[in-house]
Amino acid sequence: MVKPVLVFDMDGVLVEVSESYREAIVQTVAHFTGQTISRASIQDYKNQGGWNNDWALSQKICADLGTEIAYNVVVNKFNELFLGENGDGLITREVWLPKPGLLERLGEQYTLAIFTGRLRYEADITLNHSAQGIPFKHIICAEHVENAKPAPDGLHIIAAEEPGAKLIYVGDTVDDARSGSAAAVPFIGVAAREHSRRDELLALFKQEKAFGIIEEINEIEGVLN
Repeated sequence: MVKPVLVFDMDGVLVEVSESYREAIVQTVAHFTGQTISRASIQDYKNQGGWNNDWALSQKICADLGTEIAYNVVVNKFNELFLGENGDGLITREVWLPKPGLLERLGEQYTLAIFTGRLRYEADITLNHSAQGIPFKHIICAEHVENAKPAPDGLHIIAAEEPGAKLIYVGDTVDDARSGSAAAVPFIGVAAREHSRRDELLALFKQEKAFGIIEEINEIEGVLN
């Protein structure tokens, strides 16, 4: 019997990124505009959909605040803040969320996979630090797909490599949910209780027919069983 495939987004699902990616947006925008944006404001953009790329989102927020910055300039500053010179940037503030044993148990019943908007080298930094030994069979990143989420390209790639297997996608944004819908893949939404726009996010997940909604990844077995 073919194992079903459990596909995870990374940021906000496997990894807490409020002090890494989200803070990098705040600091990038502040560098170019002199203005400090709130985390809630960032989430408002995320809930609009289409802002899975934090470089593009940083550029967009700068423009909305009246400062036009070339994309490559934004990327360079963001990466300077996020990665640092010797891997000592904001990425070091990330927190791995699954409790010990969770993914190992899930791996007994499911093929484990990742579909993330990160580039592979960014994903590898975190996985090598926090998830060594976790048997992720497929890791689909930004450079592996022609179209970013909410397009379903990454889920289609995984499905093609696992013929006959049922996929389930776990994500924390409306773009994740819409990617699942577009691929006809059942979706589980993650909406943290302290989320700055939780009610709005819950409504978006329900609109996209999420079959389960959890507050954090360690609750997932209750939805799957």
